[in-house]
Amino acid sequence: MATDCIFCKIIAREVPANIVWETEQVLVFPDMNPQAPTHLLIIPKKHIPSLLHITPDDDRMIAGIYAVVKDVATKFNLDEGFRIVTNNGALAGQTVGHLHFHLLGGRKLVWPPG
Repeated sequence: MATDCIFCKIIAREVPANIVWETEQVLVFPDMNPQAPTHLLIIPKKHIPSLLHITPDDDRMIAGIYAVVKDVATKFNLDEGFRIVTNNGALAGQTVGHLHFHLLGGRKLVWPPG
């Protein structure tokens, strides 16, 4: 756990969040600044600063994240479409230095995204 990481504090239950899904390795909760009717953050419980910090030891956890995406998308009735976004680095818009995935859905999503 990184002591200054807001997501690590949510995982440790030091900061409240409306947790909508949880597994041994993953936590899911709504984004505080939603960009779609459904906008959830999917985070590993292990502190990983970004995609560039994933190691081969994380392969099972990354696969588990995508299994959670499938389950959560089904739970939130996103069968008609959804998007998974991972910002990596400041130029891409990553504002929290903890790997996370945005699950967006519930409306027509346009391309390019911005």
